[in-house]
Amino acid sequence: MIRKVIGGVSAIFLCFSSFAAAASKPNLILITLDSTRTDRMGFLGAKGSLTPNLDRLAGESVVFEHAYAQAPGSVVSHAIILSGAYPQNTGMSEIGGRLSSSLPYLPDLLKSQGYRTAAFVASIDLDPQNGPAQGFDRGFETYDAGFRPVLPGAASPPVTERRGSQVVARAVAWLNQNAQAQFFLWVHISDARAPAATYNSTITASDAAVGELIAALQRQKIYAGTAVIVAADQGESLGAHGEDTHGVFLYDETIHVPLLVKLAQGQPDAKPAATRVAAKVRLVDIAPTLLEIAEVPVPSQMQGQSLLRIAKAGSGTSDHPVYSRADLPQYGFGWSPLESWRAGKYLYIRAPKAELYDLTADPGATHNLAQSSKATLDTMAAQLDAFDRSFSRDAGKSSAELSSSEMQKLASLGYVGLQQSSGAAASVTGTDPKDKITTANKVIEATARDQSKPDRAIAALEPVVSADPNLYLAQYTLGTALARKGQYAEAAKHLHKAVELQPESAWAHYETGAILLKTGDFKAAIVHLEIATGHLPGFAPAHLSLAEAYDHMNRTEDAKRERARAIETHSAVR
Repeated sequence: MIRKVIGGVSAIFLCFSSFAAAASKPNLILITLDSTRTDRMGFLGAKGSLTPNLDRLAGESVVFEHAYAQAPGSVVSHAIILSGAYPQNTGMSEIGGRLSSSLPYLPDLLKSQGYRTAAFVASIDLDPQNGPAQGFDRGFETYDAGFRPVLPGAASPPVTERRGSQVVARAVAWLNQNAQAQFFLWVHISDARAPAATYNSTITASDAAVGELIAALQRQKIYAGTAVIVAADQGESLGAHGEDTHGVFLYDETIHVPLLVKLAQGQPDAKPAATRVAAKVRLVDIAPTLLEIAEVPVPSQMQGQSLLRIAKAGSGTSDHPVYSRADLPQYGFGWSPLESWRAGKYLYIRAPKAELYDLTADPGATHNLAQSSKATLDTMAAQLDAFDRSFSRDAGKSSAELSSSEMQKLASLGYVGLQQSSGAAASVTGTDPKDKITTANKVIEATARDQSKPDRAIAALEPVVSADPNLYLAQYTLGTALARKGQYAEAAKHLHKAVELQPESAWAHYETGAILLKTGDFKAAIVHLEIATGHLPGFAPAHLSLAEAYDHMNRTEDAKRERARAIETHSAVR
């Protein structure tokens, strides 16, 4: 049992020896599954045969039974996966930001070593031009996104997501042209974003998409020479602890994720024995793992460690504590942020009302031991404090923060007392998200509805902002939904409040500027659109809106410049 479950040392050595025998560096494929729970994976013990393709892949892979995300949101989690850095260092949040150009980045490093690099993503959330994942395309020769956001007054319908089968078809078409060179391919599948009633069927759809990609590798006879990592960016609550989807809480339903590594083999017919690793591992470990497989030096700034080294250690000594953080409560709602620390059998959650769970006796985290086990609570809290202090003073600084000049421009429009958000998550004062999860559910659901059903979003959000006007995400979503209906004056009021609550939200500035164009307030529109273009340099609609505003103010040369930038950014979409 020890050989099979914890160590798998002989199997790991077989993987390493066959890998070392390969004549050249392997191809690399990273498959990320959005919102995918571990308890739906057959290879992790689920019943019902929902994942036959993943189960077969797991049969020749190293399976990490206790893998954990460092964030419960797609944008931040993928920044962590691709950079090997904790959320404090990525500069990203779920409401936006820009990946730091100084941060070591997996595709950039692999491209510099001669790998062809390509990304195929399923959601506008990960579109570097039209979504919040600004800077994610660094190092990718091909970044296939090209989604169309909802734009004020636009005639064309938005395109904000693709099914997994469509994403894989695009990736396979790329492979048909590039499979003869060494490549790194990232494929993101988000079929599992669905209500609880249909969640199982979407898991099966995601699994089928993975199967299509594996079959394409086999048809091209490159499967044996390709290393494949499959991981979920986060899970899905499905009502656990009162949370409908994900983004707020840090319990296992959203943080414990499936993760497997299939190594390349030296011989086409050789298959490593399936190996299971019980030690805790993290998504921050994925980038260093892929670099080690590719025999590329791991930069010292990367904060994860190779999963293969953890597996090879084969003992409890490699079972490191796991950190996770949720920034949406803070940035989206103005509540307390949440941090968690998993060590040994315990889960500690730092919140205004502290939480401590013994996950061995209480895997569902339903019995809070914070009051009855004070010594354990204090030990876990001290460990988390020490971890937080290990980051530099600037680590929590958001890449979205405004300059003093930008803040002065906003002051000229009457915005007073603006406070930029602190990225530091150590403070737990204020509202506990546990007490407001029903409100969060309503706002997050309305945000999804805003894309296709603005009337329902408006009906859901008006009573929410009436009860509490200080919820950024509610004000922003209500403003954009009203704009979809052409109610620009009313929309501008709510977006003004959104900017007041989150002045560093480039998307709030864009939406506000675009709406002020409709109402004829061109001077104010320019201020907001200049901020938006400065923080969303790849977003062509912001440049076009700014050009239009300049035209109205007879700033012809400035308008020409912004139109040229719009053309440049549009042509950069690959």
